[in-house]
Amino acid sequence: MAKTREQKEADVKILAEAFSSSKIAVMTDYRGLDVPAINDLRNQLREADVSYKVSKNTLLKVAIAQTNQKQADTSIFTGPMAIAFGQDEAQTCKIIADFAKANQNLEILGAIDETGNMLSREEVMVLAKLPSREVLIAMTVGTIAAPLSGFVRVLNGNITKLLFALNAIQTKKGEV
Repeated sequence: MAKTREQKEADVKILAEAFSSSKIAVMTDYRGLDVPAINDLRNQLREADVSYKVSKNTLLKVAIAQTNQKQADTSIFTGPMAIAFGQDEAQTCKIIADFAKANQNLEILGAIDETGNMLSREEVMVLAKLPSREVLIAMTVGTIAAPLSGFVRVLNGNITKLLFALNAIQTKKGEV
């Protein structure tokens, strides 16, 4: 049954909001996946707060035209396609890439970032190899803290040596 104009307008509004509120939108070709496989992918994405939507390409193009990503190249919108909208770029790409490795029928077509730049399949795979945002922050903090903690250990070592010397002097004076 065909959708009414109002239903299509509502779908476009939902898609435009998803494009505007997400940091990355990963496009996939889901042909060949059966319903349990798609449900498994949706469940994995849902656990990571990533939405996965299937829509007509014409509605996707209209939705992108209504966002700040108007300059995005929509020529990739051909054939059946589903889009994963996520806030954490690395985590979203990782879930999709891992699922694509396990299920050969899922093909990653590319992605659109929050500024409207198109990312190729290879760039999505590179993002999938990155650690999550929290891990990157922890690594940065550790890198910044390392010289400071080393400096503190050096200062602590000098104070410890001074204490050993004073204790040795006290012990020697106590023996005399």
